[in-house]
Amino acid sequence: MGLMLIIEKMFVEQKKDAFTRSSLNEVAEKLVLEEPNKEKWTPFSVLFKPHHNSLTGNYDINVLIAALEDKGKNVVWHDRRNGASTIDLDGPEDANLMGVLLNVPVRMFAGLWKSRHWVTLRKIGGVWYNLDSDLVAPEAFEDAEKVREFLDYMIGHGGEVLLVMNNK
Repeated sequence: MGLMLIIEKMFVEQKKDAFTRSSLNEVAEKLVLEEPNKEKWTPFSVLFKPHHNSLTGNYDINVLIAALEDKGKNVVWHDRRNGASTIDLDGPEDANLMGVLLNVPVRMFAGLWKSRHWVTLRKIGGVWYNLDSDLVAPEAFEDAEKVREFLDYMIGHGGEVLLVMNNK
């Protein structure tokens, strides 16, 4: 799933906070201007920018973090050595944890192409949902323990976990 989709799924209830491709492009361009080690321009720079690949449309993690920070959120990398048991999934929806972003390895084209895929998990109406764009519809988790099992499985298979926190 592309970065714009995972951010939109994080803000599923707040359409006014939706992100657009142009707003993410602005974030990526701002990051380039703020970089202390600016890369030398080459003809490839048109397609392969430091934070945005125009060919694939993909953005890097720095754009994700900066875009969420612009919305008053904080992104925290979860230490995978601790497993999911250390993530507080049981708090109320307006608690510090807004949602969970996963970056998981995938293989495509009969295993010839390795890539990564973004997945959003959100608690809505007291229920945790898997909002993966590869699913036909959002899938509800039975309880927080099932979310932890899912996260531990993903961590065990090379997934990276990012916690999106509300700044309070």
